Amino acid sequence: MEPPIHLWARRHHRAPHPRARLVCLPHAGGSASYFAPVAKALAPEIDVLAIQYPGRQDRRNEPAVDTVEALADLITPVLLPCTDLPLALFGHSMGASIGYEVARRLEKAGTAPLVLIVSARRAPTRHRAETTHLRDDAGLVAAVQALGGANSRLLDDPEVRSMVLPALRSDYRAAETYRPGPGTVSCPITALVGESDPKCTPDEAGSWRDHTTGDFTLLTFPGGHFYLDQQAPAVLDVLKERFRTLTAER
Repeated sequence: MEPPIHLWARRHHRAPHPRARLVCLPHAGGSASYFAPVAKALAPEIDVLAIQYPGRQDRRNEPAVDTVEALADLITPVLLPCTDLPLALFGHSMGASIGYEVARRLEKAGTAPLVLIVSARRAPTRHRAETTHLRDDAGLVAAVQALGGANSRLLDDPEVRSMVLPALRSDYRAAETYRPGPGTVSCPITALVGESDPKCTPDEAGSWRDHTTGDFTLLTFPGGHFYLDQQAPAVLDVLKERFRTLTAER
């Protein structure tokens, strides 16, 4: 039985007659609400679905999932009925790894994504030995806040911290222990990266070209791991251009 889409996907803005669909996959500790501005900016031409992982916000009472592969296994059947429109995947940080695994599963099911857009994440084969998920609570919070995300200061609130730390630790475990299996995807990949991102250099992002037999594009932006917060208009222009080009080719 397929999991219900309303459990996993949030549609922040309605697109009554869209020409394509974008599925957004959040970063470690992130939630579907992070992509609400994207949905607003791309409506009504693009139907934007933002994935809500278990263990946070309205799913906080569900156990978090601590491997990229398991999350991809759960998300893919939710998206298969959504391929009635050309479907693109956009993943930021951990979400990029999940997006890659979802793309592989969609292709195996006979439905290749229009494009996979990976943001602020090293290519799967560019491994770094990272153990942030093994730190104590203070160490984990410090690592998250060092990346400078717009909402990271909320972790200074003890009540907020106690609510989000379990899912945050689970997400970091998933991201840091992910090791891809053999194979690539055939869909195009566009990699986006901040020039000063401590978690992903442009060179590491460029290695995504080895993970597709389709076209590859690398784009760099001013900023760090959360360059999206400052470069949203430029990134939205990239998304719109990708949709215009790729839907015109179909």
